[in-house]
Parts: sequence; C-alpha cells; structure tokens
Amino acid sequence: MVLAKRPVATEGTLRSWLLEGLQTDRRQIEHGPHVKHPWWRVMCLTGVDYFSTLGYQPGIAALAAGLLSPLATLFLVGLTLLGALPVYRRVAAESPYGQGSIAMLERLAPQWWGKIFVLALLGFAATDFVITMTLSAADATAHILENPLVPDALQGQAVPVTLLLLALLGGVFLLGFGEAIGIAVVLVFVYLALNAVVVATALLHVLEAPQVVVDWRDALGTGYSSPLAMIGLSLVVMPKLALGMSGFETGVAVMPVIEGDIKRRIAGARRLLTTAALIMSVFLILSSFVTTVLIPHHEFEEGGRANGRALAYLAHGYLGNWFGTAYDISTIAILWFAGASAMAGLINLVPRYLPRYGMAPEWTGAVRPLVLVFSAIGFAITVIFDANVDAQGGAYATGVLVLMLSAAVAVTLSARRRRQHGATAGFAVISLVLAYTLVDNVIERPEGVKIASFFIAAIILTSLLSRATRSTELRVTDVRLDPLAEEFVNEACGEIHLIANEPHRRDQDEYNAKVRETWLNHRLRSAEPVMFVEVTVPDASEFETELDVRGEERYGHKILTVESSAVPNTLAAILLYLRERTGGVPHIYFHWTEGNPVVAMLRYLVFGGGDVPALTREVLRQAERDLERRPHVHVG
Repeated sequence: MVLAKRPVATEGTLRSWLLEGLQTDRRQIEHGPHVKHPWWRVMCLTGVDYFSTLGYQPGIAALAAGLLSPLATLFLVGLTLLGALPVYRRVAAESPYGQGSIAMLERLAPQWWGKIFVLALLGFAATDFVITMTLSAADATAHILENPLVPDALQGQAVPVTLLLLALLGGVFLLGFGEAIGIAVVLVFVYLALNAVVVATALLHVLEAPQVVVDWRDALGTGYSSPLAMIGLSLVVMPKLALGMSGFETGVAVMPVIEGDIKRRIAGARRLLTTAALIMSVFLILSSFVTTVLIPHHEFEEGGRANGRALAYLAHGYLGNWFGTAYDISTIAILWFAGASAMAGLINLVPRYLPRYGMAPEWTGAVRPLVLVFSAIGFAITVIFDANVDAQGGAYATGVLVLMLSAAVAVTLSARRRRQHGATAGFAVISLVLAYTLVDNVIERPEGVKIASFFIAAIILTSLLSRATRSTELRVTDVRLDPLAEEFVNEACGEIHLIANEPHRRDQDEYNAKVRETWLNHRLRSAEPVMFVEVTVPDASEFETELDVRGEERYGHKILTVESSAVPNTLAAILLYLRERTGGVPHIYFHWTEGNPVVAMLRYLVFGGGDVPALTREVLRQAERDLERRPHVHVG
C-alpha cells in the first residue's frame, strides 16, 4: 500500500506540462528514462563536452607549457588512459544506476555525516556541470565574435550572446531528452570529421616543411638544459591542462540512458568511456603538436588570433575563410551544446540524491523544472563573470579534478575491501597523482575553490531548509505486516487501540506500568483490547522509508515493532494503514513529552523523535483532511 502523496498535475495546464514524466518511484529513477539509446549515441551526448575541449585545449596547452606543449599533453593523455579511464571503468561496474563515485563513497560515511559529505560532493559536481554550460557557451560566443564574417555590431556583446546560447540549450531540453541526443550525434560526427581534416592538413604542411620541426627541436635544446628538465617542467605544468579530462563523470551519470539490462549497460558504458578517451587522446596529441610547430607563440597570447581557437586559426590559414567559417560554425555549435552533457548529468544525478534525502521538492524528479532552475543559475553565473572564459576556467578544472579524485579514492577503497592488492596499489597511485594535480590547480587558481564553496554552501542550505519544510510529510511509501502482526490486526476486529511506547528495558514491569498509565490518563476501559507500538530509529537521516511491521508477544502483551527514520511519521503511516485495512478509525495513546518545544523540534529534525504526540497529529492532519476519517490521537 503506497501512502506518501505525490505532486498531482492538472491535465492541460502549465503544471501538467512541467511535471510530464515526473519520476517519484525510486526504482524508476534508477531505471532511467523509458526510451534507451545505443552506447555510441550516448557517447555523443557526453562527447559534446569532452570533444569540444579541442576548441580551446591546444591554445591552453601552448600558453601553459610553451614549446613543451606536446610533451605536457602526452603526460595528460597518459593520466587519462592509465588513470581516469581505469578508474571510471570500475566506477561504471559498481554504480550502474548512474550514481557515480558519489554513491560508492556515500556507503562509507553513515547517517548524517554521509548525507553532508554527499551534498559537498554534489556541490563540486554542480560546479563542474554548471560551469561546463556557462564556460562552453562563453567560448562559443568568443568564436562567434572573432570570426571575420561576423558584423561589427556584435562586438562587445559577449554577455547577451552567451545568454541567448544558454536559453537555446535549455529550450532543447524542454522539448525532450531524446531530441538532445539526436542533436549531439550530428554535432559530434561533423565536428570530429572537420577536426580530422584540419589536423591532417596541418600534418601535411609539417611534412612539406620539415624545417618547422627542426626549428622546434632546436628551440627546445636551447631553452632547456636536458631531457629530464623538459620532463620535470612538463609534469609541473600538466595540471593546467586538466580541462582536457572533462566528461568522465558525465559518462557514468548518464548510464541509465544506455539500452539493455544491467550487464549490457555496464559493457556499453565501458565502451563509451574507452572509445571517447582513445579518440580524444589521438586528437589531443596531434593537435598539440601541429599547433606548437606551426603557430607563432605570440598568436596564442591574449589578443592573438589563435587565443582560445588554435585549430580554427589553422583552418582559416590553410583551408581558407570559407572552410574556416564552416569549422567555426561547427566549433560554435558543439561548444554551445557541450552544456547538454552537463545538463544531462545534472538531471540524472540530482533526482538520485536530494529527493531521497527529503532535501528537494518532489518536482525535482521531473526534467523540465530542473532545466529551468539550472538555466537560471547559468544565466546568473554568466552575468557575474561577464561571459569570461578564463575567469571560469579555474572553477571548471577544480570541479573536474575533485570528482576524479573522489572516484579514484572510491575505487581504491573498493579494491582494498575486496582484497585486490594489485588493484589497490594501482588505484592508490592514481589517487596520489590526481591529488597532486588538484592541489597544484587550487594553488594556481584558488577562485575555483571559492566558486565551488559557494555551490556547496547553497546546496547544503537549501537542502536543509527543504528537509525542514518537508519534515511533517507522511514519508512512508509502503507498510507490510509479518504473519504475527497480521494475526494481531485480524483479532482486533476493527477496534484498534494502540499504546505508543518508547522501548527501554522491555520487561514485564515496563509494559504493565504503561497499560496502567493509559487506563488512568485516558479512562480506557480495561476490557478494551490494546496493542503496543514501538518505533526505533536506526538512521534518522533517511527520508522516505518502507515499513516492515513485526509482531511480538511479551508477558501477555501484543506488540507491533518497526524501524524507521522518524517516529511521528511512522506512527501516522501505521494508523492510516490500519484504517484502510480494517475499515475502522484507530486510536493511539500518548503521554505528554517533557521539555522545551523548540528543542523537541530540533530533536525531531535531527534524530527523528522530539514531541511525538503533537507531531504525529500534525502529520495526520496534513495527510487526512477529513476529520471523520482521521485517526484519533489521545494525549494525557
């Protein structure tokens, strides 16, 4: 019997349209959307983020590492293929419902500590995903404004153009998730094909003019004392290239969209991650090499024609303005739509945590309200940072690296728990490398932590406020009785009188004293059949629960026992269940709770207890408006 109320959409209204596809069943949320897609199509959805970094990664590498850009990129590719890829292949196997490494770490921290820890990680995830949307849209705007065919009237209008791109992105998701994947497939195939043409053309120019490679090699020999110095400096600057590792967490978050059963879903996700990493690695190495040897370094600097658009510079220079413009359009489109993978990650990740914690309204299980919320946040960030790509880069890299480090730590602990010593050592080394990369990035660009801290504080504050406002909801989705409890209810013949008891010693004196107190305080006739009901709270941090009611008989007394996250909500749910089961309105008997009511409310919010009689009555009042059908609460 399902008891907890759900948002109801009125047919033909705006509310109905917004709540279309609302998922409130936790099993359905884990299962994901009804329409599934082959792994390669889902790869294109995550790839619009991952592959789009080609639009700016070579330029970032050239500015950070100079002549060492190809070597630093090679180390980045090594970290991707030997570090991030094995980590996330294992994460995919251990969290096939799209919860990612966050769920793996959630199990290590119990009760409220675990919830707060998850909220902090969600803050970094939100930083990663939201900044992906705003940064990519801002970079797409930069490509638009720097194209020679764009009218001069648009110059200086970066913020309005970026806001328009974000609004268009949100509009796509308001139409539907399937439409977003269809657009992603087209954009990824076209973009990769054009990049292949540009890189191949650049390589041909290198082969035709090998002197550029000789000049590069000579410059390395002049500028650096030894190969070891080159390697050391490349490792030092490699963390600045971390933007080229984005997309892995999103690849796991959208796993429920992959078609097939759990086994096929995991296999598909692994193919997705591996294929994307291999494609991107090839492009990163080749693009870094050709841009370093063919483009003068001053063009990478601020104001230069290759700043943030190194491959576009080569496309215009070697293939003409018309092909270059086509490449610009493709780059603009994929950078604009890079936010789609972030949006997909958010709308798949948020419903798996916050509603389950009671830390978000139930409407967050629907796609369209979430799209509107995250689009509004994207608008605000764009205005605050003036659509500046560099200003948002630190926050982006911080979010990416924190999520990767959390994934590496999660799989390390998982391998250790399973006594896989080789895997434990390997993943521990990866964790240390990612930790170094994160620390170096934070020291270099501390604004990333500041922005992430804002997201974390906002998520924790709004989550706790939501939990407080929803605390008197029924919160019980199902009630089940064991055979003895069934027998007790059947013997009552519709006359249900429950005595609420907080269990202590559970001896004969405790139950006899409780019965005597009830007779004296409530003038209950001794002939009335009564049952005790006892609720224990193993974890008050949980929100919605299913109740398994067990029957016990002690010293001649019938007792219903149950474990739950909140005593008042559980008692109200049992009363409503018994009313529906027997057809009679049940009674429950309490004694008044001593103490300050404010303190009692805080105890209820944190520990699930508090002023139980008053709160039980309030939960019943909200769940059943009809006084004639509402179970009776007696307090004395």
